[in-house]
This record gives sequence, structure tokens and C-alpha cells, in this order.
Amino acid sequence: MWIIFAAGSALFAGITAILAKCGIRKTDSTVATAIRTVVVLIFAWIMVLVAGSQGQLRRLDGRTLLFLVLSGLATGASWLCYFRALQLGDINKVVPIDKSSTVLTILLAFLLLQEPIGLFQGIGVVLLGAGTFLMVEPGPAAAGAPPRRGGWLVFAFGSALFASLTAILGKVGIQGVESNLGTAIRTGVILVMAWVMVLVTGRTGAVRRVPRRELGFICLSGLATGASWLCYYRALQDGPASMVVPIDKLSILVTVAFSRVVFGERLSARSGWGLALVVAGTLAMLL
Repeated sequence: MWIIFAAGSALFAGITAILAKCGIRKTDSTVATAIRTVVVLIFAWIMVLVAGSQGQLRRLDGRTLLFLVLSGLATGASWLCYFRALQLGDINKVVPIDKSSTVLTILLAFLLLQEPIGLFQGIGVVLLGAGTFLMVEPGPAAAGAPPRRGGWLVFAFGSALFASLTAILGKVGIQGVESNLGTAIRTGVILVMAWVMVLVTGRTGAVRRVPRRELGFICLSGLATGASWLCYYRALQDGPASMVVPIDKLSILVTVAFSRVVFGERLSARSGWGLALVVAGTLAMLL
């Protein structure tokens, strides 16, 4: 059953990137992150009430709560980096780097959770690294798109680093709590972190200037993220992190397909081979 939840996480995560990109053409990425987190939080607590797990709040031990908070902080940092990278760069270049967090997650799962690394996982790591390198190539922006600004590469790598930490901390944190409740608690941490960033950077005025159309896409991306998270952490609760994470990263196929249709971003021959290696590496990790 955890495989189905992991596949659902990949589907919704792929859609999230497209919806988010549509919502940050004019809107500041930090403001967009803060707004969409509100949507995710509402979605998460609705699922808690539906599952009837709110009563567990009084029984949470300090260790579980600590790791959920740390996981939320790591996720918040990853989100801020990811959506800033999406605002500055092409989806087809940002997403492969973000998905490369799989490699670091596997290494951390081996070191911290004692999850073994088999032969096929080792092969998968090599293929993922090679594929990511091929996909991150210099080239013109998509047709009709504004010129890309620098800095997206740093934010993309930051997103990957914090995403890998999220998976490990989340795996530890949800051992003693129902997955929907764990997701809701983590989202609350992210909400506080995101709005603190809005206040600290002086972007409160930008909240009132968000175009209505972009606000709609931001909210939709929040709903997609909520669905992805609920599937992801449900899968993590029952399955090994070293297998759940690779399946989740197959969302790159959904993202690439939609980026071609929505933004006209084309894959070059080199990027196409890179994508094939990324997918092959991901599938190898499941053997």
C-alpha cells in the first residue's frame, strides 16, 4: 500500500511545480510560499479531523515533537529555496537538481537510520548524478519567457540539501504519531517560518499586491502540495525512506511533460538523455 501512496505523492508533487511557477511570475516567491502554506495547513488539519487523530496531540512525547519541528524547519528552508529557484530559472533545470536530493537522502538513511545500500541503489546513485549533470545545461529560456536571472542554481542546490534533511527528520518524527497529524504539525512550523521571512525581509506590502490570477495558482499549488505531503508521509510511515523517496522523485516526469505544454520549455537532446538517466537511476533504486 505504501507504494501507491508514494506514487500519489509523485503525481501531486509534479503538478505543484507547474502551478507554483504560474503563481510567481509577478509575485515574490517568499510571499507566495507564505500564502500557499496557509492553504496547505488548512488542508492538513482537515485531514487530521477526518482521520480523528487530533486526540494524539496530548500524547506526543518530546522527542517526536522535536523531530517534527526540525523537519518542518528543513522543509520551510527547502520551499523558500525551491520557489525562488523556480522564479529565477527554467523548471526543466531547477527540478532535476531538486530531485538530486535522493542521493543525499540515501546516504543519510544509511548513516543515520541503518538502511542498507544495495548494488542497484549504488548504480542508481551514479545514474542520478550523471543525469542531473546532463539536464543542468546552459541554454536559452523558453519561448516568450523573460530572460533568466542568475542565482537560481544556488537556490536549487539549497532546496535539494534541505529536502534530504526533511526526509530523514520526517522519517524519525512520524514514528510516534499518526501521519496526518505529523504533517499538520510540520506545516504549522513552516507557516510560522515563512511569515517570519516575509516580515524580516519587509515584503508585507507585497501580500496586498498579489494579482488575483496568480493568487489562484498559488492556492492551487498549496492544495497539490497538501495532497502530495499526505501521500508522502503516509508512505514514509509504512515503507523504507530509501525506496519512498526515489518513487516520489519520479514527479520529474510529470513536471517535464507539463512544462512543455504550459511554458513551452523544450528538452535538448542532452537534457533528454539526462532525463532518461535520472529515471533509470530512480527505477534502479527500487530493485
